[in-house]
Amino acid sequence: MSLLRVDKLTKSFGGLMAVSSVSLDVEKGALVGIIGPNGAGKTTIFNLLTGVYTPTSGKVLLNYDGQDIILTGRKPYQAAALGVARTFQNIRLFKDLTVLDNVRIAMHGNVRYKMIAAFFRPNRFYAEERRIKDEAIRLLDIFNMSAKMNELAKNLPYGEQRHLEIVRAMAIKPKLLLLDEPAAGMNPNETQELTRTIARIRKDFGLTVILIEHDMSLVMNICEKIFVLDYGMLIAQGTSEEIRRNKRVIEAYLGEDAAHA
Repeated sequence: MSLLRVDKLTKSFGGLMAVSSVSLDVEKGALVGIIGPNGAGKTTIFNLLTGVYTPTSGKVLLNYDGQDIILTGRKPYQAAALGVARTFQNIRLFKDLTVLDNVRIAMHGNVRYKMIAAFFRPNRFYAEERRIKDEAIRLLDIFNMSAKMNELAKNLPYGEQRHLEIVRAMAIKPKLLLLDEPAAGMNPNETQELTRTIARIRKDFGLTVILIEHDMSLVMNICEKIFVLDYGMLIAQGTSEEIRRNKRVIEAYLGEDAAHA
């Protein structure tokens, strides 16, 4: 069953066609990759899926509890409420807040008290805040980060900041997780740990994961299906082996060395 269907999605900025009539079908529970040269439209796709951009044309459908919900045109907070979470190319943590507070903030979209309770602070307010804190600690523990929950985010090593972004995205209890170049700037050991983390997220949480990444060893090792963009157009899709052998992909992006790696 498809969790996400993208139908002829198009986005133009003036005379620049960033995404041109792209159609994708992502199965529930799948781990798929989107690859392509810089400027191919990969992050624009994520921005369209999460409401950062409004498409020029086309439609995005998300299967939500058995019903197809139109995702097109929704605001980012509305997409998040429907279970679409993402990370960014550039780390966007609250760097002067603790690791724990970064995760707690992400959880406040699902609080069980109303705005007025935040002002008058009845007992249920404090009970809910305790619940959120306990859930945040539990999530950090799952990802082996609870020992650093009181550290400022800016003091974490780069790789751990990347992991914290993923934990924060997980805090909204997503159905669909979008990871935008999570391995960017990582050393080989950090990339290996990230690969294990992504595979674990998919397995343990039953999530659908879409990954944008330039590290081809990561993509080829864990993605069951790969979509390839070039100049805003979808030029190929298939398994890692099919993509390796695709002449158009080799010419546009992989090169002969990567194709035979």
